[in-house]
Amino acid sequence: MGAVSDLIRDKLEAAFTPDTLEIEDDSARHAGHSGARAGGETHFNVLIVTPAFTGLSLVQRQRLIYALLADELEGRVHALSVRALAPGEAGSEAPPAGGASKGRAGA
Repeated sequence: MGAVSDLIRDKLEAAFTPDTLEIEDDSARHAGHSGARAGGETHFNVLIVTPAFTGLSLVQRQRLIYALLADELEGRVHALSVRALAPGEAGSEAPPAGGASKGRAGA
């Protein structure tokens, strides 16, 4: 993983203590498109499953994540696709389309 991926992982783990956290650098698929840069780390897919999202709407979950990663989104990160789930929600263990770099918080 690269520096931006590691920073995203560190922030999400510290804020949400996720049961599952998968981060995929999808930048290669966007080469030549707007926002793409040499070296990648501009487009990401994230799957996060955490009890912190229990009782929150999808919009509330997204807002929490985007607020946490505001500096990255203002800088190098051009696009961030997020699946934010609470434990037990349908598909909470399935990776985002295209596979992912797998990592488990606290493991």
